[in-house]
Amino acid sequence: MPHDKILILDFGSQVTQLIARRVREAHVYCEVHPCDVSDAWVREHAADGTLRGVVLSGSHASTTEESTDRAPQAVFELGVPVLGICYGMQTMAQQLGGKVEGGHKREFGYAEVRARGHTPLLKGIEDFHTPEGHGMLKVWMSHGDKVTELPPGFKLMASTPSCPIAGMADEARRFYAVQFHPEVTHTQQGQAVLTRFVRDICGARGDWRMGDYVSEAVA
Repeated sequence: MPHDKILILDFGSQVTQLIARRVREAHVYCEVHPCDVSDAWVREHAADGTLRGVVLSGSHASTTEESTDRAPQAVFELGVPVLGICYGMQTMAQQLGGKVEGGHKREFGYAEVRARGHTPLLKGIEDFHTPEGHGMLKVWMSHGDKVTELPPGFKLMASTPSCPIAGMADEARRFYAVQFHPEVTHTQQGQAVLTRFVRDICGARGDWRMGDYVSEAVA
C-alpha cells in the first residue's frame, strides 16, 4: 500500500534536510526535490493521489532579487496544504500578492514569537504565557528580508517586535508560513508545529518508519 507523502522543495537552506528528518520523525514519508522543478513535474508528482502537502524551505537568497528562485506556481494550485519556512514564507507572500522588503537589520538567533489568530497550525502550541495571557514560542530566526504586507486572503498568525509579520495563514486554502525555523532544535516546539502540519492539517497517515525501508523495497 503506497504511503501518503509530503513534498519538500529545497531553495538551498543548509537545514533543509532537517525538515525532512522532522517529517520522518512524525512517521510520514517525504521527499526533498530542488525548488526549480517544473509545474508539469509537480502535477505529475501529485497525480497518484498520495501527495498530502508541500513544504517550501528556507534559503540564503533574497526574494527582492530579480533572478531569485520562486516556487512552481502549480504548488499553489494543487489543493493541498502548503507550509512556507523563512524564505519559503517570503516567496509565498510575494507570489500570492503580498510584499517583501529587505530588512535594515538581519535577525539571527533566539527570538520569542507571539502566536496570534488561533490558527490550526499553532493553536495550543506554546512555551509560555506573558502576564497579559499571550501565548509565546521560543524560536530560532535567521533572515534579512521580511514580509511587510500580507497577500489577499491571509491573516496574521505570529509576530515579534522586530518582525511584525512572523507568521501568516490563509485557512481557506490551508496555506501557512512562518519566518522562524521549526526544523531546528533551538525552536523548542518545532517538532510539534511540523507534526501538526503534516499529520493534522495535511492528514498524512503516520504509517512510515525508516527501519521498514529495506523490507518494503525488497517486497
